[in-house]
Amino acid sequence: MLHAVIMAGGTGTRFWPESRAAQPKQLLRMTDEQTMLRATVDRLGDLVPPERIVISTTASLAGKIADELPELPREAILAEPCKRNTAPCIGLAAAKIVRDDPEGVMAVMPADHVISPDESFRRAIRFAEALVDQQPERLVTFGIRPSYPAESFGYIEQGETLESKVADQFDDPPPVHRVGQFREKPDADTAQRYLDKGTFFWNSGIFVWQAQTILDGLERHEPEIREGLGRIADAADSSEFDEVLRREFEAMKGISIDYAVMERAAEVLMIEAPFEWDDVGSWQSLARLRGTDEQGNTVAAKHLGIETTGSIVRSADDHLIVTVGLTDCIVVHTPDATLVANKHDEEAIRKVVEELKRRGWEGYL
Repeated sequence: MLHAVIMAGGTGTRFWPESRAAQPKQLLRMTDEQTMLRATVDRLGDLVPPERIVISTTASLAGKIADELPELPREAILAEPCKRNTAPCIGLAAAKIVRDDPEGVMAVMPADHVISPDESFRRAIRFAEALVDQQPERLVTFGIRPSYPAESFGYIEQGETLESKVADQFDDPPPVHRVGQFREKPDADTAQRYLDKGTFFWNSGIFVWQAQTILDGLERHEPEIREGLGRIADAADSSEFDEVLRREFEAMKGISIDYAVMERAAEVLMIEAPFEWDDVGSWQSLARLRGTDEQGNTVAAKHLGIETTGSIVRSADDHLIVTVGLTDCIVVHTPDATLVANKHDEEAIRKVVEELKRRGWEGYL
């Protein structure tokens, strides 16, 4: 059976000051009246029933996520005691799935992506599931054909094209390739070279595989993580579960699933994503999602702009923002903090968050 695992434990640092530890990006309404988490769950449609959805998050967010998704059973929310990157996160969800469904297939996705149309996404997941059913040792990911030389995404280099009888079962199936190589976030020149070559795709961070296969991969390549997951699974029905989870999870190495397994695995496939995708990774994403006015501004606020161009202006309430003589700026107002920044230096927002931590201004994080 197919299960959905939604990773919802991030903090969305580059969306400060709106994204905070207690109200991170996935719980914000970035593009419409839905939170990003709500939109992710709704996108699944009839792909999986509520009882086969797992929300992987942090203990501090579990309550808010339960309130946001009341239709899910409480056990669907997998609360990690601390952050340990995606390999322990996905491994913990896989161990939970295997207990109930030893041959279960899991579709793993972040909670903070914008994808459309929903039906194309569901068809793509079903296609990936069929590829995995054909050969359970496969690890399948989705590549996004790049539209510009992005420096903020990892890339996947296309390998040989796969011919499969599975494609005959689907109308207009997307191309499938073996993964040649995963590439790190590039500098500007390298990103342009990737774009020009035409065989590089953005790494979407969306995966489909058998839960047991990913656990086997962790056992082969990161045995200490796998052993810890086994001890957590063994304690699942005991009164000591919470303590075992805390102890074992905190002891795990923080490592991404890409490094831990996918870059080391033999049978990794990439489907060319047949849907529109944006990871909404920074304030500039808002311009792509909401569009711009005649002055090149993206405005989600009550705003008066005079000689203001190429800027992003956002406020969560009716607070009036007036900008005069601004070019290529980000202006974000919240009740207790306001950000004004050069939109071409969004990585500096991370530095702001680090400086707030250094000063002990925890109330603004």
